[in-house]
Amino acid sequence: MPKELTRKEFLSNTSKYAIGAIAGVAGLNALSGGKILASPKDATWPWPYEALDPEDVRIRAHHLYWNDMDCCSGAYGGLVEALREKIGDPWTNMPIEVMLFGRGGGVGWGTLCGATNGGAALISLVVPKADSGKLINELWGWYCTEKLPSDAANQAAVDGKYIDKKYNDVLPQSVGGSVLCHASVSQWCMIAKKKVSDIERKERCARLAGDVAAKTAEILNAYFAGTFTSTYVTDEYAAQCQTCHGPAAFNTVMTQMDCEPCHGDPHSVTGLIESDGSIPSDYQLSQNYPNPFNPSTKIQFAIPKNEKVSVVVYDIMGQEVKRLIDHELLNPGKYTVEWNGTDNFGKKVTSGIYFARMTAGQYQFTRKMNLAK
Repeated sequence: MPKELTRKEFLSNTSKYAIGAIAGVAGLNALSGGKILASPKDATWPWPYEALDPEDVRIRAHHLYWNDMDCCSGAYGGLVEALREKIGDPWTNMPIEVMLFGRGGGVGWGTLCGATNGGAALISLVVPKADSGKLINELWGWYCTEKLPSDAANQAAVDGKYIDKKYNDVLPQSVGGSVLCHASVSQWCMIAKKKVSDIERKERCARLAGDVAAKTAEILNAYFAGTFTSTYVTDEYAAQCQTCHGPAAFNTVMTQMDCEPCHGDPHSVTGLIESDGSIPSDYQLSQNYPNPFNPSTKIQFAIPKNEKVSVVVYDIMGQEVKRLIDHELLNPGKYTVEWNGTDNFGKKVTSGIYFARMTAGQYQFTRKMNLAK
């Protein structure tokens, strides 16, 4: 049978074991460079940042997209991987998979674009709250107004710079007008005439992950160099909507992005008339009638499928005179809109030559009109 320990012997031995354990951990801590017992301040927020090469993180993010990280972890991970190599801890302890939830606008919910989500998360990790908002606004504003995939993203594919060569041609570009995944993707699919499941759409989002990672690096580089200047201002259309729906009146809306891609423009199509229920076989902008005219004329057009349509009147110098239909989502059909010879401010224009231009998806056509004396 084992010898029974007295209470005095037990306490004495326990103290020895405790001292030995502390000495052992201290030794391991010394060997590890102080990381085992590292002070929490070594990884306090904001985390450290060093200037990154935007083109390097572009390629990394694109590669991660195609290797099971998708858009959100792809954009975020492209930046994190570069910071791991530059700085080491604490970035070596950051699993990029934490951002996997953001794929497809949040596991396919189509809300906030995953790439912009990832870029904003990285900004929030390295910049104090007082400054992060203006950097994120710059990133998201750029995303809403830029033609994407960017020229740089398309050129990288043509030049064979991507690690994953899924599609090597130039992709169509679109301006999403929104940071919402479903609005941005749907707009691009309509312009490119592709489905969400097509390889071109997936490659488009891979290139966007690279675009957003590169833009995030550019913004952060400028911020830490002391050269960052905010350029984004609230979308003009959204600002106009806010005058009624924002805090000044109904106080029911809080946004900075363009409302139109989702809600259309309820103020722009009051004179629009759908001719009949037939579905035309092609796009068409007919000659206005009467022509010459005074004081008003009718403009007829046709679209064979759902499209966002604009009909704008320009003068002979190419200056916009009157926006008759402003990026309105219309069903297939034939439509007629009237122009009464006034400009956007309701002022009568002088007689002369004007042009009506219709844009529907990738279709664009112009007709010459003569406003007689």
